[in-house]
Amino acid sequence: MTAATNDKFQIGDRVLHPAKPEWGAGTIANASGALHEGAPCQRLSIRFDRAGLKTISTAFVNLRRAAGSPASFPEPKPDPKPEPAFSPRGSAAPATRGAFSGSGTPDPLGPPAANGMPTDPREARKLMAAIPEDAVDPFQGPASRLRATLSLYRFQPTGGSLIDWAAAQSGLADPLSHFARHELEEYFSDFRRNLDKALAKAVADASQVDPAELRSIAQSAPPEAQRALQSLHRRR
Repeated sequence: MTAATNDKFQIGDRVLHPAKPEWGAGTIANASGALHEGAPCQRLSIRFDRAGLKTISTAFVNLRRAAGSPASFPEPKPDPKPEPAFSPRGSAAPATRGAFSGSGTPDPLGPPAANGMPTDPREARKLMAAIPEDAVDPFQGPASRLRATLSLYRFQPTGGSLIDWAAAQSGLADPLSHFARHELEEYFSDFRRNLDKALAKAVADASQVDPAELRSIAQSAPPEAQRALQSLHRRR
């Protein structure tokens, strides 16, 4: 059982199911309070882009916010300082900072794109190559982290699997509307390198886990994950 999250979701929030990234992002259609074993949680009806309407309790699933989904209670931002109506004679009018600078390259200080993705290519690459939180969260037990890490090897850099991976990483219903396929292939290579490193750490952290449980976790892992485990053990 997954501990209930302290995050409060509202209707319209965009979320991801950490164990079902192939569902894509979902929009919360209904949210109600509930109790599970005396602890408060939420019962949510979520319409996922690729799986339709699902009912989920936060007592069992730690939902993640999709990229670009604001927190339910965002901190207020100070109002921007007004720009002068007229520039001093001989000086250039102040440029309005947007998503792109005058050179045509992304401005890292500009606002995010309409879909919530970073406009700076370096930040987009970092986002796409990151390992999901449930695989590296120190508050999860070592067995849970190892299981979550191994499950990520189900994604492959080809065909629909690549698109499913990109949707899970970005929260976009159609990643190809934002990225070219060759970009996704490059990002996946970075992701896979990070995943191999995360697996090495997860295996080391799980050294005190019961061997029978470790065998069960390994046997239920995707074939590519089992090959990664074998490769890791050969290097040791």
